[in-house]
Amino acid sequence: MAPTLRTGDIVILDNLPAHKVTAARQAIEAAGARMLFLPPYSPGFNPIGNAFSKLKSILRKAAARNIPELWDTIRDALPRFTAEECTNYFSAAGYEPE
Repeated sequence: MAPTLRTGDIVILDNLPAHKVTAARQAIEAAGARMLFLPPYSPGFNPIGNAFSKLKSILRKAAARNIPELWDTIRDALPRFTAEECTNYFSAAGYEPE
């Protein structure tokens, strides 16, 4: 991820111990980005959970039965997540744009 980061970017992370290692912080900060950690797990504060819920629903409906079909379904599903919808996932979890 670090090669694609730009100055001012914010990397939102969960509290997985691997995300808190010094090397991760240094790589992100060296790119001019900063780290923002989610609070300890709480479904109400997990914007990714809402997106995954929608994705899982799409996958169940498609009923892909092999790996190529699964990847095709995921590829076809991604455009169904609009920028506005993703912003709303964060807002619903209590995160507001700066």
